[in-house]
Amino acid sequence: MSQPTRLAIVRQKYNPHGGAERFVARALDALSARGALDVTLLARQWEQGQNGNAWHHEKIDPRYTGRLGRDRGFARAAQRRFGDFDLVQSHERIPGAAIFRAGDGVHASWLEQQARVQGLTGQLSRFLSPYHNYLLAAENEMFRHPALRTVICNSKIVRDEIADRFGVPDDKLVLIYNGVDTAVFHPDLVSHRASKRREWGIPDDAPLLAYVGSGYARKGVATALDAIVPYPQLHLLVAGRDKNAPRYRRRADALGIAARVHFLDAVDDVKPVYGAADALILPTLYDPFPNVCVEALACGLPVFTSPMCGAADWIVDGRNGWINDALDVEGYRSAIGAWLGRRDDWPTLRAAARATAEPYTLSAMAGELEALYARLLAGT
Repeated sequence: MSQPTRLAIVRQKYNPHGGAERFVARALDALSARGALDVTLLARQWEQGQNGNAWHHEKIDPRYTGRLGRDRGFARAAQRRFGDFDLVQSHERIPGAAIFRAGDGVHASWLEQQARVQGLTGQLSRFLSPYHNYLLAAENEMFRHPALRTVICNSKIVRDEIADRFGVPDDKLVLIYNGVDTAVFHPDLVSHRASKRREWGIPDDAPLLAYVGSGYARKGVATALDAIVPYPQLHLLVAGRDKNAPRYRRRADALGIAARVHFLDAVDDVKPVYGAADALILPTLYDPFPNVCVEALACGLPVFTSPMCGAADWIVDGRNGWINDALDVEGYRSAIGAWLGRRDDWPTLRAAARATAEPYTLSAMAGELEALYARLLAGT
């Protein structure tokens, strides 16, 4: 019997509320269950999957000072382990891995989008930052490193950015969308609607937009707040942690919508949020392909998002969602108005959203990944 392929997956730190980390956890479980892969996670910290899984965990945690020392030290320590595996798939910008999954997108692109909402002082600080300059240099070296054989992209946006910025040829760029457990994330979660709305103080018949995600500035909470102002019957549910959350609460109060905005902080189980909501709003400045969009669509929720979100690959305006620039408040207001005006048609929109996500199961994602590994090991 042939020995299973020794695969290392590299992700520095697991945040249980992070989309990229949830992808890693799902991929590890799905791939290990197939038996053809001996999967080891190389990580500094991993808070889930310690028990009852078929994959291994190896802690890499060299001493460091500051976030630059943290990232550089982890990268160097991880590189020293690469030679012990048949394949290494990195989710960090570390030169020398055979596979890089660009789940966090292109750092240079993110900085460009962030500059749109920064003042001159903030932009100058970013330009002079040793940390950001390190990431930019590591990203450039990684994409040009001779060991790199494949880049797994989770959206067309990311694929095209990598090709344009770094000259990576098309035959090295593989598009594999995030998978979702379509049995867990399902329109039947509407069963949570009545009880959760009572708990959160939301009228049962009120249209409800859900925002899910940490990092309010990047993912557009300000735009979401501004967008709901003209619609007095519309409520917004914000599920996600941010150190500046009080600032957004004050903004909601200043806009006169505080009674219609419900801040939950981070939630351990997001399913009741989807079950209680009628649609998802994520006016993100830059998001390669957030799992929340895949999950929401699988639950039958139309998605309002931006062209710099990977979910835009799947959205058809007026069919399963709407797309507007992250800073285009009037565009979001118009789209929300169109959605509210089609309330009798919401079951059709929900069915279209569900149908969009149905092909992208965890099993399908694992199959695409395993086929990719087989091709790489065969040298084709």
